[in-house]
Amino acid sequence: MQRTIVGIDVGTTKVCTIVAQVRNDGKTNILGVGVTQSKGIDKGVVVNIEDAVNAIATSVEKAERLSGYRIGTAFVGVAGRHISSLNSRGVVAVGRPDHEIARGDVARAVESAQAVAIPTQREIIHVIPRTYMVDGNEGIRDPIGMSGFRLEVETHIVTGEVMAIQNLIKSVQKAGVEIDDLVLQPLASGESVLTSEDKDRGVMLVDIGGDTTDIAIFVQGGVWHTGVIPVGGNHFTNDLVYILHTPPDTAEYLKLKYGSAIATIASEGENEAETADDLIDVATLNAGEQQKVSRQLLCEILQARAEQIVELIYNEIRRSGYDGMLPAGIVLTGGSSQLPRFDELMRDMLGIPVRIGAPSDLTGLADSLDSPPYATGIGLLHWGARHGALAIGSPHSQAETGGLSNVYERFKGWLREFLP
Repeated sequence: MQRTIVGIDVGTTKVCTIVAQVRNDGKTNILGVGVTQSKGIDKGVVVNIEDAVNAIATSVEKAERLSGYRIGTAFVGVAGRHISSLNSRGVVAVGRPDHEIARGDVARAVESAQAVAIPTQREIIHVIPRTYMVDGNEGIRDPIGMSGFRLEVETHIVTGEVMAIQNLIKSVQKAGVEIDDLVLQPLASGESVLTSEDKDRGVMLVDIGGDTTDIAIFVQGGVWHTGVIPVGGNHFTNDLVYILHTPPDTAEYLKLKYGSAIATIASEGENEAETADDLIDVATLNAGEQQKVSRQLLCEILQARAEQIVELIYNEIRRSGYDGMLPAGIVLTGGSSQLPRFDELMRDMLGIPVRIGAPSDLTGLADSLDSPPYATGIGLLHWGARHGALAIGSPHSQAETGGLSNVYERFKGWLREFLP
């Protein structure tokens, strides 16, 4: 069985719309792709609705033209500096006279866990059960059918600012697309680059985007911690602009062409024309002027920023409480994870396994999609295939649903997706 699903990754550097048929065995047949430069988005937050709408509409139109499919609804990724998370525990008494735990008991326990103080300007996006306890017995993944008097659940709750979510929803809808569901981007990326074994053993997904780095820690098969670091790939480029006094386009070219996260002399066998001692002709901010910059200096600038990102990631691991509990290591994805030797630098600094994650099992118009920058877009398709039938259900127009506020009410159905 296969379904046609659409995912829209609204990022800081690009908007990517993907139309695909996803089979139950995980095979993904790409029907159409639309990628355009992102506008009106800063650190994952819409700052100019008109620009954001135009970028999303252009991306959607390109995907429609390639696929021949009229896009009416889509799964949309959400991330950015406004995202935060917390853990909460819910406790209920088992309702049945024979004390057998039913689905309703689990739903009540998860609902009980949501009874936490959340500021009025924030909204719950995800409520994800992590583990269950029955009469004090821990580590239970599926309590349904078990016997007990008391059921407890530990949940991971992801929230976002109401206005940031509203503006994203409004931008997508004004581009002519209704939202099947909003999905936290690192959770979507995990769908496309992590295996069930990774999640069971303990793994950290690090999605390095343009302005932010999104993090999700998976333990015992589920997500246990999420976070956002306000530093991303654009900071590498900005560092080059400020230090080398070169235009942004030139700085981006230098990063992609000559950059490395480790500023050491090239290893034996590398082309001598590309060693770290080479001088590169670089434009200055003064029109027509050129300067010579050593590749060594270029890479030292990039390494300093890369080390800062790794340190921030380590701080996030420590803050989560899972330091030393990630035997599967770290999986890097996102466009800036492709900076040469970034994974090597992180491996050396943290002392745990690090690898680059990219989507796989793609067919059809899959050229270039099997790379880290498209992990979120492909992951949204897999998310839709797994959870779509239980999420919001049949899409409706804004008029039918009573406006944007009703979209939030439909998020309450989230807990159903994570029931065993």
